[in-house]
Amino acid sequence: MTRQSDRATDTAATPGPDSLIAAAKQAQKAGKLPPVDQWNPPFCGDLDMEIKRDGTWFYEGTPIGRKPLVRLFSTILKREGDAYFLVTPVEKVGIRVEDAPFVAVDFETAGAGRAQVITFTTNVGDTVIAGPDHAIRVLRGGDGEPSPYVHIRAGLEALIDRKSFYRLVDVGEAHRVDGTDWFGVWSQGTFFRIIPIAELDL
Repeated sequence: MTRQSDRATDTAATPGPDSLIAAAKQAQKAGKLPPVDQWNPPFCGDLDMEIKRDGTWFYEGTPIGRKPLVRLFSTILKREGDAYFLVTPVEKVGIRVEDAPFVAVDFETAGAGRAQVITFTTNVGDTVIAGPDHAIRVLRGGDGEPSPYVHIRAGLEALIDRKSFYRLVDVGEAHRVDGTDWFGVWSQGTFFRIIPIAELDL
C-alpha cells in the first residue's frame, strides 16, 4: 500500500470534499484537465479518502458511487514521491492509494509490429497512447504474478486490469533488447518488455 509520509495533520483545518469539488469545477476550462502541476498550495491535512487497487474510491469507508464525482476528483490528483494528494490552487490534502490511482480497463490497437499503436482507456475516462511519454511497465511479485502498469500523466499510473493484460499478451511478440530476448509489445515505435523469453512457460 502506498503510505503517506509522516506529517502533522490539523484535522480542524482539513477541507472537506465540497470545497475540493467547487474548486475543481472552477479550475476546469473547456474540458481540459486542471494544471495541477503548476499548483503548490499549503498542505491542509489528510482526508479520509482511499483509492483501492480495483479503482474504487472510498470516502470515510463508503464507496463513492457517482462516476462524475470520481472523475472530478481524479482531475485534481497529484503525486509527490510515493504520496498522493488532491490539490486546488489554495488547498492540498493527502489521500491513500492502495496501488495505482487508476485502472486501465480497455485498449484498442491499430497497425502491427513496430508500427502498432495501443490506446488505453482508464476507469475514470482518460485515454492515452502507449509510447515514449506513456510507458508500459510490468512488475513481478514474489509469487511471480505480473502487475502491469501504463503511465497516464505526471507520475500517475493505471494498473492494467487482468482481461486487458491477457489481450495485451495476445498482441505481443519477441524482440532482442541489450542481448536478451524478450516478449513484449510495440506501440509508437517503442518496445515494452513483459517477460524474458527464457522465462516463458512454452
